[in-house]
Amino acid sequence: MSEGFAFSRRREATGDLRQAWEDHAAEWIAWAREPEHDSYWRFHRDQFLELVPKPGRKTLDLGCGEGRLSRDLKRLGHQVVGVDVSPTMIAAARQAAPQIETHVADAAQLPFPEASFDCVVALLSLQDVDDLSGTVREVARVLEPAGRFCAAVVHPMNSAADPRADSPDAPMIMSSSYLDVSYYADNLARDGLEMTFVSAHRPFEVYANAFTDAGLLIERLREPKVPETAITKPRGLFWRRFPLFLHLRAVKPRDTDA
Repeated sequence: MSEGFAFSRRREATGDLRQAWEDHAAEWIAWAREPEHDSYWRFHRDQFLELVPKPGRKTLDLGCGEGRLSRDLKRLGHQVVGVDVSPTMIAAARQAAPQIETHVADAAQLPFPEASFDCVVALLSLQDVDDLSGTVREVARVLEPAGRFCAAVVHPMNSAADPRADSPDAPMIMSSSYLDVSYYADNLARDGLEMTFVSAHRPFEVYANAFTDAGLLIERLREPKVPETAITKPRGLFWRRFPLFLHLRAVKPRDTDA
């Protein structure tokens, strides 16, 4: 973490996640595209890609934002389609990589036929959708049998807490009910850039039920540590004790597997 880093979290009674991300789209584009600026560049992309199958028929990047994961997946050989609810995000994604197919669409109302993809990825987007159950049902619909859904979310332990990672041995203090769905806004400033992340806290059970209710079978769950090589200040060792992110991979069963 940089010496120029500042963080604060406030709780919200309700949340309009769709509007919040459009409102902060310009901030996110600048934040996401600054090399080595955030966890994506320093460690999280590589940790997440360990879950993602090798390139197959077609991969959907759900909540693709300004497209940095889509571009990396394409470089790895995936035939990628990106979708995001924010018109500003999709405009930026198209400008950066016009060869990648993109759509402005609600994740709970995807504009694709059934079984269009053999892989769907959602990197830190499920906590930002208003209709989680509807979104996961749509993922199951557009996945072909034996297709994989790979998702990363802010770990529910993290999103229910008031994390004060100012020393390696600081406590993780729960400032909100873990078991109840709630909303929060994280305000971050680092090296001259600022960003507000507005998201929903959902306990793990809510995510797991959304997957299983949609007919998906969870086959892998990971709570990756921040690699020591990514820690530049002693206080960063806090995230060697508590998880930042939760990774899930699920499979759509064939009819004979159900």
